[in-house]
Amino acid sequence: MAKNKKDGSEMSFMDHLEELRWLLVRSTIAILICGCVAFTFSSFIFENIIFAPQKSSFLTYRIFCELANKYDLDKSFCVTEIPFKIQSRTMDGQLSTDIWTSITAGLILAFPFILWEFWKFIRPALYDSEKKNAVAFIFSTSLLFFLGVLFGYYLIMPLSINFLANYQISEVVENNIDLDSYLSLVKTTVISCGLVFEMPIIIFFLAKLGIVTASFLRTYRRYAYVIILIVAAVVTPPDVVSQMTVTIPLIILFEASILIAARMNKTPKLENTNG
Repeated sequence: MAKNKKDGSEMSFMDHLEELRWLLVRSTIAILICGCVAFTFSSFIFENIIFAPQKSSFLTYRIFCELANKYDLDKSFCVTEIPFKIQSRTMDGQLSTDIWTSITAGLILAFPFILWEFWKFIRPALYDSEKKNAVAFIFSTSLLFFLGVLFGYYLIMPLSINFLANYQISEVVENNIDLDSYLSLVKTTVISCGLVFEMPIIIFFLAKLGIVTASFLRTYRRYAYVIILIVAAVVTPPDVVSQMTVTIPLIILFEASILIAARMNKTPKLENTNG
């Protein structure tokens, strides 16, 4: 049972709620501070990060174009212009977009601090041997999250933008994309990929609680592979290289999750020495 920091007594349910409230307050303050920093550099963020995948000179397009030319694959990335324009149709559209994008950037930047707050919250319920792993937990979880964000930004997002921008039902229709729609794709993609890359950490805790086992994951491995392949086929052009570029990292994550679950299933229960 967790102890009260002030007098060493056992914490009640209300004490836990109070701790949770302050966790949320501190995390929110951290997000706002990082968001203010991001707002200061908003011009750089929009021009060089958010709108960069809209340009044909974006790194991903150049690499895929070189691969396509070298191995005689699909040439859909070898373009001089991505055919759509971004527009804002409301009076406060650009201001509100700037503010909410800065907050999203603040969330991403403050992620390691939020993890640290979460660790402090669950720490009293852990075994003594597990409390020593705080640095490893925060580092590995943050690393996976940022790798997922980069994966979404440099792979999933440009692949999606290129596909959707060139998808056409008729030459009559012109692509003038609303600013909110474009930003929604960017935010959803990078944050979702960041969370998907947390799969090994999530499996670690689920296996520790006995909710998920390695045998369960192995049993449904084929279905997981099918889902991964469908996702890769939807967001990539119809060539093997693009689809494998998306598929392989996701399969590696799933297989790593199986190994973690297998190890946790074999780990003997330790006595809780929290007192």
